[in-house]
Amino acid sequence: TRARIEAMRGLEGTNWITCLRSPQIRTLVDDEALQLGLFDETNLAAITHPDYPDERLIACRNPDLARLRANKREELLVATEKELERIKASVTERRIKGKEVIALKVGRVLDRHKMAKHFTLEFQDDSFSFVRDTNAIATEAALDGIYVIRTSVSQEELDDAKAVEAYKGLSVVERNFRNLKVIDLDLRPIYHYSENRVRAHVFCSMLALYVTWHMREALAPLMFGDEEIPERHDPVAPALRSRAAHAKDATKLGADGEVLHSFSTLLAHLGTLTRNTVEFTQGIQIEQLSVPTPLQRRVFELIGSPIPITIGGKSTEQKH
Repeated sequence: TRARIEAMRGLEGTNWITCLRSPQIRTLVDDEALQLGLFDETNLAAITHPDYPDERLIACRNPDLARLRANKREELLVATEKELERIKASVTERRIKGKEVIALKVGRVLDRHKMAKHFTLEFQDDSFSFVRDTNAIATEAALDGIYVIRTSVSQEELDDAKAVEAYKGLSVVERNFRNLKVIDLDLRPIYHYSENRVRAHVFCSMLALYVTWHMREALAPLMFGDEEIPERHDPVAPALRSRAAHAKDATKLGADGEVLHSFSTLLAHLGTLTRNTVEFTQGIQIEQLSVPTPLQRRVFELIGSPIPITIGGKSTEQKH
């Protein structure tokens, strides 16, 4: 956000990559800094604007994203019209009366679908009508599929194409934070009441996230992730998946024929590898590790670690 960027300006050695919001992109178009005709010949262009001094703006247009947004908008428009027609029928049949009552019901529909800007409405105590605002719809549609990268990184560090790829790479960061907060690690709730303990809690969670990231990389052959991501020749175009990844999705099997897992199911299976304490009637106790399954052995092979047979001390490969 603009506030975070301003806060970061004072941090020496810190750069950032972000994306402009729709109103900011509309301003670029209105000021003719961004000419939509550029995208007739290319899907990526560097532009400048006085509101962003000493920064780089890289405008991109993704036709697939444009079609997706157009289809989604049409679906929402149709859904909104159906509900507004019901309200209109109720008003005509005098089951709903009063300008304020009608406006309240219409407002709920428009808020639900976020389509208020695309309709022209007329209210009376005993009538209600609506039509699509074609100008507003066309204005929004003109920006379908267009996004503008904003960054402080220099051209020497990242050229335009690499800057766009770096911005798209932030999806990995977003996924990691989802894993940190709700999926794998459950960072919250935090039940500490001193600053040092909260910092320690977050540090341990971040360390666990780092270990989790490495585990996902190492265990990729046992999961559905793409291990052979094709090289991206067009940074704006959607990312491609390899044939191997499509084969994983279709067969649910890995290259060696093993059943594939999600990270959570893989950890759950590892959880069945237990260390048990056996106590005999003579008072003798021994520790016994359950026999590893072939999948568990494969996991330890991939992470490059032997299966431990003792609690503490040097771990050695268990023989079975």
